[in-house]
Amino acid sequence: MSEVQRLEHPRPHPARTIVYMIVSFVFRLLQFVLIVTGIAVGVSTAVVWVGFPILLATTSLIRWSGDREREWLGSMLRVPLPPAERRPYDGLPLLRRWIVRLSDMTTWRDLAYLMVAFPLACLEFGIAIASIVLLPMAVWVTPWLGWLHGELGLALLGPDRTKRLEQKAERLQASRARGVDAAEAERRRIERDLHDGAQQRLVAVAMSLGRAKSKFDQDPEAVRELIDEAHADAKLAVSELRDLARGIYPAVLGDRGLDAALSAQAAKSPIPVDVSVDVDPRPPAAVETTAYFIVGETLTNIAKHSGATEATVKVWRTDDHVVVEITDNGHGGAEVRPGGGLAGLADRAATIDGVITVVSPVGGPTVIRADLPCQW
Repeated sequence: MSEVQRLEHPRPHPARTIVYMIVSFVFRLLQFVLIVTGIAVGVSTAVVWVGFPILLATTSLIRWSGDREREWLGSMLRVPLPPAERRPYDGLPLLRRWIVRLSDMTTWRDLAYLMVAFPLACLEFGIAIASIVLLPMAVWVTPWLGWLHGELGLALLGPDRTKRLEQKAERLQASRARGVDAAEAERRRIERDLHDGAQQRLVAVAMSLGRAKSKFDQDPEAVRELIDEAHADAKLAVSELRDLARGIYPAVLGDRGLDAALSAQAAKSPIPVDVSVDVDPRPPAAVETTAYFIVGETLTNIAKHSGATEATVKVWRTDDHVVVEITDNGHGGAEVRPGGGLAGLADRAATIDGVITVVSPVGGPTVIRADLPCQW
């Protein structure tokens, strides 16, 4: 899976979720017993100083377990949790180190997650065992439970609110910069298409008409041929200008919306494409345009490179997002590479603070998903 500036996480695979729930139960039980026992014994014996080493060891266990949980959630449930940012304490005496750890909110958030995760692990363990027997539960229920568990991990083990706001500001700045780059690339493409296409046609029209004017009295037959040539070039120029205008903003999109525009795209595809669109109420024009070009460029790439025999396009709206999902049955292996087609899709989505997610295992299928916000 490749992710482009993504903070949210997709639903995990059912098999990974079941393995996570079963294996986690053992570790959560051990963590819960050791942490609760360490805190109880350490607090009760602190009055005679024996409890302080126990509390110090328990604090270290909490922090170590929190770090392992971040890695475990990332590898099994595909939760994009960065490493914890903890307060530095290098060079301090042992007691001062412990005080710094206790004053670090990340430590308490680790503890909160570990305490909440144990009763959840008991419930998830039972559901995972039942899912092995009941296939529909394994396919539909466990991924949603894994997703909910990942949300809990993001809330308690992810960056705090201040850090999340800083990261959001950095992402917005980066997305705006990428949007400017994408707009500049689009401007250069339009200039190039005008120069190499319609402009050359119009120059040819002017030259043909100029030659016809010079021969108007001497060679009427040659004048007729030159006018016919100019007429043909003029029609080609009009056609190229129409195609260029359609590339900037297709008329059917503005008049009839995404459903009609994407259906028209699918009809031109060399492979069968099934289209499903449900975006009521109608999203902003910028979102529609971005979705339209993402689908168009993806279908073009599928036809050229994937080896697929069919594809599906699903577009739906949540409260504040339009989700575009394109799936094909090709050979897979697609990746987001700098300067590549998928990176271009990500840049286009970034112009409105959208994100692209690519899941394309070798052998397929490939799923390209765009989450486009309707407010920014």
